[in-house]
Amino acid sequence: MSERWQPFLTDCVVALRAPTQAWSSRDGDAGGAAIEGFYHGDTRFLRAVQLEYCGPEEVWRSPEPISVSLPDASQAVFGSLLRGVDDAWPDPKVRLDRVREVRDGVVTETLHLHSHLDRALDVRLRLRLTPDFSPLQEVKAGAPARDDWNAQVAGSTARIGWEASWTDVAAAGAAIEVDGESGAVVLTWRVPCAPRSSAVVSWQATMHDPGLVVRAAARPAPWAVEIPEHADPRLRRWVHQALSDLDALRLALPDHPHDEFYAAGAPWFFTLFGRDSLWAARMMLPVDTTVAASTLRVLARMQGRRDDPASAEQPGKILHELRAGHFSMPGEGIVLPPVYYGTVDATPLWVCLLVDAAAAGLPEAQVRELLPHLRDAMEWIIAAVGDDFLDYLDETGHGLSNQGWKDSGDSVQWRDGTLAAGPLALCEVQGYAYEAAVDAAHLLERLGEPGSARLRTWAAALKQRFHDRFWVQTPEGRYPAIALDRDGRGVDTLTSNIGHLLGTGILSRVEEAEVSILLVGPSMSSGFGVRTMSTGAAGYWPLSYHGGSVWVHDSAIIAHGMARAGRAADARSVVAGLLAAAEVFSFRMPELHAGDAATTTTAPAPYPAACRPQAWSAAAAIVCLQIEAGA
Repeated sequence: MSERWQPFLTDCVVALRAPTQAWSSRDGDAGGAAIEGFYHGDTRFLRAVQLEYCGPEEVWRSPEPISVSLPDASQAVFGSLLRGVDDAWPDPKVRLDRVREVRDGVVTETLHLHSHLDRALDVRLRLRLTPDFSPLQEVKAGAPARDDWNAQVAGSTARIGWEASWTDVAAAGAAIEVDGESGAVVLTWRVPCAPRSSAVVSWQATMHDPGLVVRAAARPAPWAVEIPEHADPRLRRWVHQALSDLDALRLALPDHPHDEFYAAGAPWFFTLFGRDSLWAARMMLPVDTTVAASTLRVLARMQGRRDDPASAEQPGKILHELRAGHFSMPGEGIVLPPVYYGTVDATPLWVCLLVDAAAAGLPEAQVRELLPHLRDAMEWIIAAVGDDFLDYLDETGHGLSNQGWKDSGDSVQWRDGTLAAGPLALCEVQGYAYEAAVDAAHLLERLGEPGSARLRTWAAALKQRFHDRFWVQTPEGRYPAIALDRDGRGVDTLTSNIGHLLGTGILSRVEEAEVSILLVGPSMSSGFGVRTMSTGAAGYWPLSYHGGSVWVHDSAIIAHGMARAGRAADARSVVAGLLAAAEVFSFRMPELHAGDAATTTTAPAPYPAACRPQAWSAAAAIVCLQIEAGA
């Protein structure tokens, strides 16, 4: 792999407890693939972790892997054989279980040596740790690792540091030394093992980053989910894995440790993302309102108060992303400030989540506390729309050029493959804005608060404008454009964006049926979910990030919208495709997968750089559970 390519993730194993994660190969070692290592926050503290063993003959070997299991999101168990110290019989009698557990800032490994030999065994284990301290954005860009760290060793402990960050390594019973030639900290144990018995050693890395802007969740997961006995076994396994992952993805801000939200996903997005955190909390509402409430509060505290073009902050606007420092994407010309508001959809989605949470049982007192923020959010939406539509344009030249959920630079294309010029008004964002206004009006009215009539009048005008200007006709049919471009023309590619309009109320029942039928048709439905772009578009490619791949959360939102629109059979068809994909990915659904057709392959290809677990991909399991239950 070129050192300047983004790391692939597909074949790696991850154990996590946000904001900490450990990535390795299937033998438990780290260092072979570009992503591998132990991370805390936005820093990779250890780049390589490599285990070896030897017997009396002093030949060092690597354990031979035979198994890997993930009891939950925060644990991984790697099974291997130590053949060089075994006897001559074909059955292996010496095995090693490497149990890794990740907690907030801490990775612990316990090495269980098991012998079925009828003689005593004397083994040495050696662990090489290669420090790094590279920022996550440099890892993502394929930049070379750092090697200017320092280490202080005292007995069975070591402190490895770089600038203000450090790792404390503790390994009872081990000898620790710094190998200057290889650039590693080396832990060595002598492990005697009696006949037909076991022996255990362990070590621990505790990582410290004083610049962290997030912290781990302080409380146990707040949900309890009952899965109907008749549920599809695949759905049962997906929900079980998803809840474990969502538990491990919970974060909070240091000044309000009990207000939790979902980190967007591993490995790149262990932080607060407005859109992602909102969607994940919204999809989880059938089983939990507490994270929805705390997500709303966290984002309300950071709601825009001033006009700042550098960060895209505006009064009433909801945050896009929070980082410890500037976040750059080398090669893409993108440099985002630590607090960034460059999103067009988080603000209406915040309103939609508040209304949905209130309907799901959020106590009225908590709802009322957030009403001033709802009013500010709606004022931002109304002002941003004016007498047209809710659109976006990066004014800095180094922010996100696309500010909807499809935020890659080539996500908004004409049917012939050319890129649309901004400002761009995405179709689904108008649906979110309409739903936010109508539902906010209903909520205000129910609570005896003023302002509902104005919101309904505004929403009705937006709906009419949408009906008049967004619909396009192509050889694939009649459907809403993905967006209006800077000249007000409907960008005519058939995309999954239109599925987000279902159930928002901005379409008529007849229009919803037209949209739903297209989305389950062969150009959009892969059989493993809904493609982001039609196979009939010139820009379609099954491994394009937003131009033909399948995003799990996208398909789940579409299925939910179909169900809300009374298209239950279409919704169940989409869920069936997602379940087929979930089985392929061992029920830990990635961020996205290829849009390969089920008619030509038994399994969709993984998108090799897709994050996993991803909060909204995990939360999609709950949406599918509700649809299957007919709720």
